Amino acid sequence: MPTRLQAQADRRAALVRRDLAEGLVRLAGDTGVSQAALASAAGISRPYLSKILAGRASPTLEVYQRLATVLGADLSAKLFPSTGATIHDRHQAPMLEHLLAARHPRWEAFTEVAVRRPSRGWIDLVLHDPRERTLIASELQSELRRLEQQVRWHEAKADSLPSWDEFGYLGEGARTSRLLVVRRTRATRTVAAEYARQLRAAYPAHPDDAIAALTGTQPWPGAALVWMDLAHGDPRLVGGR
Repeated sequence: MPTRLQAQADRRAALVRRDLAEGLVRLAGDTGVSQAALASAAGISRPYLSKILAGRASPTLEVYQRLATVLGADLSAKLFPSTGATIHDRHQAPMLEHLLAARHPRWEAFTEVAVRRPSRGWIDLVLHDPRERTLIASELQSELRRLEQQVRWHEAKADSLPSWDEFGYLGEGARTSRLLVVRRTRATRTVAAEYARQLRAAYPAHPDDAIAALTGTQPWPGAALVWMDLAHGDPRLVGGR
């Protein structure tokens, strides 16, 4: 049985094949090339071409390129950054486990939340306070690589929360916010110090206030970055700028 990640990738591949098929049908119609002539020129059978044009086949890039060349078109394949990697590193699981244990009971927790538009991706954890009517898109990072991209992905996924299946039930009229939990290491602290102004602009709330809200009844202060110390096998949330 395919994993969730594999199933998601297969669905995206099917959409790409459908888009390519629609493009081929449109180009063939514009140029007046018959399916028989297109199949013959591309060196494939007509039944196979019919499956391609219906989006039911998985031809190689070489076959797509042949078809495009016959129709006088260019074929381009690119990888566009979306909302971050879907595979977690070994530190994120204990970080999430501790955050779930440390949160105040007022926070409902939803892990691996799928969002679809305007950006596609998975939010590590969504926290919901029904009384305060607040939804927090929470990301857990053990490293701070390509900081500007991580911040952009986080913002994009938070902005896409309304596309979450549960949003209509939980989030209608709610305030949405962001929480970034970073593993506290010498390397991450160095990056944070170097880009302190950018981080403060993206996550202006004080970490102490965020921790007080996560673990108690203080109101959520807004987008915040908090540290998590995993040293000595005793995870704990750490405040301070």
